[in-house]
Amino acid sequence: MATPKLLIGISVAFLAFSLFLGLLNASKIWDLRNDLSTNISEKENAMRLRAASERKLKAQEKEFAEARSRAKAAEEKANGTEAELARAQNEKAALEAKLQASETEVADLQKRVAEATMGGGEGAEGAVPNDLKSQLDDARKQLEAAEREKSVLAEQVQAAQERITQMEEEKKRRESGANVAGVHGTVLAVNQAYNFVVLSVGDRQGVVPNSEMLILRDGVLIGKIRISSVEPTTSIGDIISNSLPRGVQVQPGDTVIYAGNTSP
Repeated sequence: MATPKLLIGISVAFLAFSLFLGLLNASKIWDLRNDLSTNISEKENAMRLRAASERKLKAQEKEFAEARSRAKAAEEKANGTEAELARAQNEKAALEAKLQASETEVADLQKRVAEATMGGGEGAEGAVPNDLKSQLDDARKQLEAAEREKSVLAEQVQAAQERITQMEEEKKRRESGANVAGVHGTVLAVNQAYNFVVLSVGDRQGVVPNSEMLILRDGVLIGKIRISSVEPTTSIGDIISNSLPRGVQVQPGDTVIYAGNTSP
């Protein structure tokens, strides 16, 4: 027969074994809970990262659409400048034709006045018949009006010529893609997906489309960009990928500078 001590020993052993199993199960449950919590946290982080990535993609798409819209607006502006230049040239031609006609009229009136004066006898108006004097006065008034019109037309022709000269110089500067030497600014934003940047300088600072600018970081050249569109105070440039060293990316805050005519 089993003695009480043996039974007690067996019971204690079973209790100890049960306690061990309980602790082991508790540890496994704890580990499972930790794994579940970690998985939930990772899933939440993945969802947050995905949402952030989607927002960033939407922002980039919006930025790209705006950039293309600005580029289209710049192109339309250039076309408008061409049309304005053509209108100014036509206006100048019309003004020059009017001026020439006015000069001819002035010359004819001067001749009429001179003939009327000479026909009055030694130029003395007192000896000029009333009807001839009346004609002479009318001719002189017409001459004065014609000379005033001639003066106004000459001024308008001069103003038209100055405007045409200014537009032609601007057109030539844009077509040549030549920035004003020494123009420098900062990269405001970078779109890595579409490989373009937004700059802090624009038309007012002398930036023109199709020109190239250097990108500097801490005074060191890291690459180049080509200007695609220009606004009054900002501009957009396409990053010239093969000008960047391997592993280097353009970042907001980088400096851009025009150091010479680099366009082909």
